[in-house]
Amino acid sequence: MAALKDIADRTTTKTLSVNNVEVVYNSVILVLRGISLEILPGQVVSLLGPNGAGKSTTLKAISGLLKAELGEVTRGQIQWGSARVEGLSAEDVVRLGLVQVIEGRLLFRHLTVEENLRVGGMVYHGGRYIRDDLERVYHYFPALAKLSRRVSGYLSGGEGQMLVIGRAMMAHPQLLMLDEPSLGLAPMLVHEIFDIIRDINQQEGMSVLIVEQNARAALELADYAYVMEDGRIVLDGPAEQMRENEDIKEFYLGLNQAGGRKNYREVKHYKRRKRWLG
Repeated sequence: MAALKDIADRTTTKTLSVNNVEVVYNSVILVLRGISLEILPGQVVSLLGPNGAGKSTTLKAISGLLKAELGEVTRGQIQWGSARVEGLSAEDVVRLGLVQVIEGRLLFRHLTVEENLRVGGMVYHGGRYIRDDLERVYHYFPALAKLSRRVSGYLSGGEGQMLVIGRAMMAHPQLLMLDEPSLGLAPMLVHEIFDIIRDINQQEGMSVLIVEQNARAALELADYAYVMEDGRIVLDGPAEQMRENEDIKEFYLGLNQAGGRKNYREVKHYKRRKRWLG
């Protein structure tokens, strides 16, 4: 179909490398403490961790959104193929093919669904291929096609999440970064949206970096996963192995070694850190 033509030309061929990156806010608050991670072409990578671990800051360091929050990369490098991106503006990062969908489903709520998508399409060749790009988005999100004339402020949470992902796709990302896409959604909607993300990855070869507290869904989707705590990477590995890791089962999937639910009141936080960092 026309909307999916030339998919081979869109296949990601670049690797993202985050090398020993530190991030400071307000020239005082150290949030990232020398993290390193890698996303290979076409790979889905999940970044897990508790609130305040630095997951969203990691995405913003890559996407160039730190400056809007008085943050800066003070050490290390972020490499996209042969290009250094840690000092670029968010607009320039998007033009290189790295697009972040930030947490909170931020929409132009007075605009319709299709008008929101068209705004996203202006990044890619000035919107010259808007019709094909809309068809492409509607292929993955048929619900949006039915809602194309609805004012986006009246969408449900799941519809809004589909729209912000679809709007990001209009910019033809080679690396799509998603920040908590399951937040506040019912389990069936989470399953549907994660299935769509998998389809996009498999059909277009688009790399995906997903920050997610729903560890079960994230590890089912991902090829590789990292766990963050206190601004550091404390554990990483292939997602299949991570799903079988006893610490992941216990602290993120809620299962103890006997297969039962863990009573978190019995867990001491420092014990977990001692196991992972020891």
